[in-house]
Amino acid sequence: MSAGLLDSARTFVAGLMELGHTRLELLGVELREEMTRFTTTLLGGLAALALAVLAVAFGALAIVIAVSDEHRVLAALLVAAGFAAAAVIVALILRGAARRKPRAFDASLTEMARDYQAIKP
Repeated sequence: MSAGLLDSARTFVAGLMELGHTRLELLGVELREEMTRFTTTLLGGLAALALAVLAVAFGALAIVIAVSDEHRVLAALLVAAGFAAAAVIVALILRGAARRKPRAFDASLTEMARDYQAIKP
């Protein structure tokens, strides 16, 4: 095998290794970003949920207590119906947000597809 061919093969393999290394670094960065985003969203969501539950519970209790005795059952039913409607609205909003979320590791997959197109015969 000639020295030029051997050098060319080494250069090619080194290039592939460098390319793989770069892509793995990008994947690691994206993984950290996804984990940070997930953790922040989870903790923030739990805090918001706990505070909202407390606010809604005390508000509902105040409404039911404020209504006269003969209308308390109706007030409790209306409060419960309001909670059910709010739950449906929140579920629809969350479903829409989940659909708009970008694909995980999108930058890495895009770069790998670009690399494949560049080296494919």
